[in-house]
Amino acid sequence: MKPFMKLSVLAFTALTLGFVACRKENDNNDVDTTSAIDNAVAEASFNDVVNISDEAASGSLESYRTLGNERIATTCASITVDTVANPHLITIDFGTTDCLCKDGNYRRGIIYVSFLGAYRDSGSTHTITFSNYFINYNQLTGTKTVTNNGRNGSGNLSYTINVNGTLIWDAQYGGGTSTYTSSRTREWIAGELTPQWSDDVYLIGGTSSGTTRNGASYTLNTSAGDPLRKEIGFRHFTSGTIEFTPSGKATRYIDYSYVNGARDNLAKVTINGVTFTITLR
Repeated sequence: MKPFMKLSVLAFTALTLGFVACRKENDNNDVDTTSAIDNAVAEASFNDVVNISDEAASGSLESYRTLGNERIATTCASITVDTVANPHLITIDFGTTDCLCKDGNYRRGIIYVSFLGAYRDSGSTHTITFSNYFINYNQLTGTKTVTNNGRNGSGNLSYTINVNGTLIWDAQYGGGTSTYTSSRTREWIAGELTPQWSDDVYLIGGTSSGTTRNGASYTLNTSAGDPLRKEIGFRHFTSGTIEFTPSGKATRYIDYSYVNGARDNLAKVTINGVTFTITLR
């Protein structure tokens, strides 16, 4: 059976936006990367905890693998699954000292997963919270909630994912606090009936926003009528468009359909009417 919260690799790939912002795209000194970096780290961090919560539902962290096929597997995480409590509760405790996990990330603290119903059950909810939880020395606070909306008009399962959180940065990264909120809808359009993950395909739409450590705001949206297509067996999105707008700066339009929706590492970016191609990392 597929795990009940397998939404980890469906993040918006804002990590590519730092590269976009560094380009001399419009000769207007529009080269600030703070918004892109802060969004990217928050995005990756909050999706990482879903990876962990997903695997912990089975009672261990032995089979969870990153995109690089490396296991998180670590002896410093203890897992407790309480199905007597209502709602049920999974507790993932990495301890009070930083632990180097096999995916190359340091973690400490506790992740809680409160849930009612299985991942496929219409109306089921899964809420992730934290207690002194750190990843790579940065602290996460807030909540992430996954709700099963049931089947849509196309007969596909649809999920709403909401995040309201903060990232407290370690001094080695300059310190400070950034905020991150998002509201996404994900439609499971292929692979539901098979046991493996690699053939699963989702369409993702929605918005996110936040403030950087410097107090600057930003927004990130999927373009209307052009959701992101995520094929789980491939690293990058294969179609869809993102609109990323740092406060006071031009909107960056990132089109993953280039070229022709193929499975490649290329995307088309337009800023102030100037279009160029980038290589995704």
